[in-house]
Amino acid sequence: MKVGEFEFNVRELAGSMGDFGTLFPLAIGYIAICGLNPAGLLVMTGLANIVTGLVYRLPMPIEPMKLLAVVAIAQHWSPSMVYASGFAMGLIWLLFTVTGFMGWVARFTPNSVIRGIQATLGVLLAVEAFKMMSTWWVLGIISVLIVLVLRQNRYAPAAIVLMALGVVIMLTKGQLHQVGFSGITIPPLTGFRLDEVWQTLLLAGFAQIPLTATNAVIATSSLIKTYWPDRPVSERRLSLNMGIMNVIAPFFAGMPLCHGAGGLAGQYYYGARTGGTNIIEGLIEICMGLFLATSIAGLFTVFPTAIIGAMMFLVGIELTKFAKDIRLNKDLIPMGVTLAVSLATHMAYGFLVGLLLYHVIRLIFRKKGYCKCHAKTVGCA
Repeated sequence: MKVGEFEFNVRELAGSMGDFGTLFPLAIGYIAICGLNPAGLLVMTGLANIVTGLVYRLPMPIEPMKLLAVVAIAQHWSPSMVYASGFAMGLIWLLFTVTGFMGWVARFTPNSVIRGIQATLGVLLAVEAFKMMSTWWVLGIISVLIVLVLRQNRYAPAAIVLMALGVVIMLTKGQLHQVGFSGITIPPLTGFRLDEVWQTLLLAGFAQIPLTATNAVIATSSLIKTYWPDRPVSERRLSLNMGIMNVIAPFFAGMPLCHGAGGLAGQYYYGARTGGTNIIEGLIEICMGLFLATSIAGLFTVFPTAIIGAMMFLVGIELTKFAKDIRLNKDLIPMGVTLAVSLATHMAYGFLVGLLLYHVIRLIFRKKGYCKCHAKTVGCA
């Protein structure tokens, strides 16, 4: 079915499942370890999906802020600390929007460094996916084959087939008995202490900023331009999205949210082409939050990890393919260094080192009298 610029079909439904690999593990940790309210977490994520889908009419991934989530889960943060961290991130990204900071950073960032960041995301996704597939190798390999055979199938898209396969496996193992309807659960009103805002910034928030800037803003904006060159979304608008989401969600038990190039690549890889994907995903998440809140953590936990790993693995490989458009030798070096440093240390360090190296090389070329074509001396035609 097509409504204006939106499509609602099995392909868009399959695309909506493309970034579940990021959502599932971190949502489980937030709910099971940090004690976040499942209804609030899912309903606010769903609403954010629907709103962004309606506004942009394009697939627009809504994901947990990964570093914040990992630290919060590892350190057993209280729910109020998680909400405070989300609010802090919201204020920071609104500040970046008002000042135009991200637009300046994006203009200063070359394509070679962006491709290095995307390749890093691809490798990290593939490695994590490999670990998830190792929990059941046979199922993981079968899932990869299903994706390769059915990814472009209009009537049985790979992502839907794999989700159905996971449900069948849980059913045969008798693991679906814990899933049940216990009435409607409304997201609660929540809050936090002001001192927790600064505390969470020190613990993880400041470290999250460069990761979000590179992956959720610059790399995502670049990927949108790659997939939909006639419908770009600026870094400023992505910053504004995250600011608005994160100053509202914490007051209704929502987790810190962002965009992500990996999520977008996953959505597109499995069939997403319009904002219908976000609306479908949002409705699924809202229904799960309202009607399955009491059993959702258990459901996420028992879903076969190898299936999610197989989906993530191929998305990771897809992300590394974008590096092939870097052909000039002087651009290959910054991309390679960005990738290497990011994998060895942290993506923020890789970004900074790659950026510095690119501009140093560019300065050297200028001093040697090379023009923009990088092949002839100044004065060439």
